[in-house]
Amino acid sequence: MSRVRIRRGDKNPPELNITAFLNLMVILVPFLLITAVFSQMTILELNLPPANQPKPAQDQPKKEVNFELIIRKNSITVADTLGGAIKRFESEAGGFDMKGITDLLVRIKEKFPDKLNITLLLEQDVNYDILVQVMDAVRVVTEIEDGVPVKKELFPQIAIGDAPPPEPVIERKGK
Repeated sequence: MSRVRIRRGDKNPPELNITAFLNLMVILVPFLLITAVFSQMTILELNLPPANQPKPAQDQPKKEVNFELIIRKNSITVADTLGGAIKRFESEAGGFDMKGITDLLVRIKEKFPDKLNITLLLEQDVNYDILVQVMDAVRVVTEIEDGVPVKKELFPQIAIGDAPPPEPVIERKGK
């Protein structure tokens, strides 16, 4: 039988071959840098709604009109702080009529061109996707001018708050 002899005299650790790792880094780093340029995040600055103030006395000037959208699970109501509800949009099978909401806001903006702020009042169980769609509809509108789409600003200063409780439905008893 032959004996295998073990060499114990070589105490240097083996060299680590990092060529494959460096090749991976040479490809991976430029790829990550290039894709980072294409992914951009959009940040919207949101404001808190104004605090409830006591009713003005008779000698104080008239309050300024502010607009708000009350977003509930099954409806969106466009209202102003002086006159109340302007129009109510019910939920349809495909969601809400965002085009109708935007068209109404365009007409409001024509009457109040200097108005920049609007308040979105949401119920607790409103879907986040609905909130994003409403914010997009409230901020800008795309109109066609001379065959070219042009983005026009509606109400860029958005405040978010809690919706007031729904008004109770009063049933009338018939005679």
